[in-house]
Amino acid sequence: MLTTLIYRSLVNPELQQASIHQLVQDALCKNNANHVTGILLFDGAEFFQVLEGEEAVINALFSRIRADLRHNSVVLLMQDYSAYRRFHDTGMRLFDAGSRTVESILAEIRNLSHFRGCYLQDERIFRLASTFLAQRGLHAVPPEFNASRWRREGREHFTLSQWPDLIVEKPCQFALQPIVEALTGKVSSWEALIRSPSGESPARMFESVPADRLYHFDLETKAHAFALGNRMLKNNEKLSVNLLPGVLSSIPGAVDTLVKQIGAAGLRPEQIIIEVTETEAITDQDAFYQALKALRIAGTGLAIDDFGSGYSGLALLARFQPDKIKIDMALIEGIHLSGVKQAIVRSIARCCEELGITVVAEGVETMEEWCWLESIGIHLFQGYFFSRPILNDVGNIQWPVRI
Repeated sequence: MLTTLIYRSLVNPELQQASIHQLVQDALCKNNANHVTGILLFDGAEFFQVLEGEEAVINALFSRIRADLRHNSVVLLMQDYSAYRRFHDTGMRLFDAGSRTVESILAEIRNLSHFRGCYLQDERIFRLASTFLAQRGLHAVPPEFNASRWRREGREHFTLSQWPDLIVEKPCQFALQPIVEALTGKVSSWEALIRSPSGESPARMFESVPADRLYHFDLETKAHAFALGNRMLKNNEKLSVNLLPGVLSSIPGAVDTLVKQIGAAGLRPEQIIIEVTETEAITDQDAFYQALKALRIAGTGLAIDDFGSGYSGLALLARFQPDKIKIDMALIEGIHLSGVKQAIVRSIARCCEELGITVVAEGVETMEEWCWLESIGIHLFQGYFFSRPILNDVGNIQWPVRI
């Protein structure tokens, strides 16, 4: 099955110019032997390569490239199936972008005999090559955020004498996970994640709730989260709680109930962030947005949770601008390796900057993910890399520290 794969990478700075030419020559011989064709652009610091061949061969080759120490920051830009080869008999056509004009390189790519400008996928490949040549160096992670220059250091946030007893005889439990400002070592807020009475997942929790009671149950459980917040919030820290959109759109007086719960727990509305999840469709939009206005008037913070994974997406953002957007972990996982995810998250971050909205990256699990996100100006994070959710407790928080 014919596959086209495009990636970009940084050349290892320790690699000499002669070694780069040898690398290209070796690759040309291997590609010819494996019926792999394509082009390679090199500007002295970055590679941009189009590879085409049988799917299994291309995947194996790309795995070797990612493991090759002569490459740094290998980022997949596109992988798709193809109707035909564009670069027939071209095991690897090298274009030296450091000594030629952009126009001459693009013209030569256009004029390759099997490059059909009328085929839409060809246009996409051509645009990716054009973007690489126009934005050389733009996507490189600054040296200060090279993952090899950082390590993690665990620090205790609470002492045992400060921490509350376990919650007993309640209809639910909560696992707490911090949202951190990594470079300053500060906890921005704590998210109270609902669990079953025995500590099982939210899915198991809600399985036991009758469908006609789901929204009322979700609203009622917030009182227990606020009570926990009263016992553990430090100065300037906030508590985030998830709320199904249907609670706000289908229960009359839901906002009044939330405000009363917050007051009964001894907290102020400004200490609370209501996270509205994107993973449920909003049925009565007018009622939903009226409830959001009421929450604003009451003084609570608002966030869109799991942004990028649900029903509403940009339509929700166009009508309602929250204090925070939490980018879903599906977009964060392996972001340092994926050009598609990088383009999407960069666009979200840029949009939010123009709108004055704070961005939180959810599901951060590796040093490489954190470094890439921090390098583009995202400063708030949540995920296993820093701390796992712990039932009615908080463990040590792991912080990145320069080596």
